[in-house]
Amino acid sequence: MPMKKVSVKEYDSQDEASTELLEKLKHLDRRVDAVEGGGVAKGGAGGRRSTACWQSVKWKSALNHIGLLVSLSIYCGVGGLIFRHLERPAEVERLSHLKDVVKTHRERFMHTILNNTEVHNLNELLAFELAKYEAAVQLAAEGGLLIVADKDFPEPYERWSILQAVFFSSTVLTTIGYGNIVPVTTGGRVFCICFALIGIPFTLTVIADWGRLFATAVSVFGKHMPSKTWFYAILAVGFLGVYLAAGAGLLLLWEDDWTFFDGFYFCFITMTTIGFGDLVPKKPNYMLLCTLYILIGLALTSTIIELVRRQYATSWAKLQELSGPMAETLRRLGETAGTGLDYTALQKVLTVSMPKWNSKKNEHSPDIAALEAITNAILKEVKEAQNNKPKVLQIVIYESSV
Repeated sequence: MPMKKVSVKEYDSQDEASTELLEKLKHLDRRVDAVEGGGVAKGGAGGRRSTACWQSVKWKSALNHIGLLVSLSIYCGVGGLIFRHLERPAEVERLSHLKDVVKTHRERFMHTILNNTEVHNLNELLAFELAKYEAAVQLAAEGGLLIVADKDFPEPYERWSILQAVFFSSTVLTTIGYGNIVPVTTGGRVFCICFALIGIPFTLTVIADWGRLFATAVSVFGKHMPSKTWFYAILAVGFLGVYLAAGAGLLLLWEDDWTFFDGFYFCFITMTTIGFGDLVPKKPNYMLLCTLYILIGLALTSTIIELVRRQYATSWAKLQELSGPMAETLRRLGETAGTGLDYTALQKVLTVSMPKWNSKKNEHSPDIAALEAITNAILKEVKEAQNNKPKVLQIVIYESSV
């Protein structure tokens, strides 16, 4: 870490204490010169060692970030495999039961049509059997079966496949919780509780770690940009929009029935951990990529939300600086509206009430200029109102008894 030289010209050496401090500062300057001179004299060997040490630190830091993300991915994958092992047999049994129910009611309905043609109450009988068949069909459709009798009511996609189970475990860890698939067995629910208790803090740690990484990148980038906090916030929100748009574009490659807005909406609902579950990817081929996209996106989103929050806090602090005497003056102005006002006194109070933000450093600050313009406008309106106020003749009638 480079040391800065301390100037000693401003210290007064007349008294004894100041003289002692002055000598210490001079000694510190000599030590700094010796260190810098020695560094130059050592030449390339010391420089190479410093460079190698710095590169080692950078590689170690990068491996720490990547290691946390990889560890979380492994934890998520193992959890997905366990969820599949616990839930898939129950899912197969449930779907098999739904198929049997649909087939049974379908056969009964067809039997009623074919073998009861001469019954007097045929309409009532057909309506009864049709209602039961429709209820069975609705349950089967809600349970995840395609209502295609020729194909034996197939399952459109395996809900608890390996990739779907890993994706489900990632929604548990990130607390998104779409709700499209849920554990229904007691063992699966108990494991979900334990898995979440350990995994959610771990996930928050990884998100915070990558969030600090993104924040560092933003701060480095911000050194070359105008020193305006609102500019950083707008730029960060714009970058988030680009990231969401990129995710929406990738989703269009796999989800044939989605529009670009559907993909963008899904990415936004996911990155903000709202997780309605009305739109969920169904193609298992890219679930791992989607999981990685979500983990990185959550870290990015948390960083951007923090930048926007800081901008709100800064704006609120400026509003609080306008409170106090200024706010009290304006309150009194509102209370005395319609009565006589001392314009000179009001001008004096408003002028004194103006906040001073390092007047020597920011005497040309746009905030000060805007505040002065507002104050002058208020004073001008009050003065014009007093000059244009109609004259009021007050008549007092005294009544007395004689």
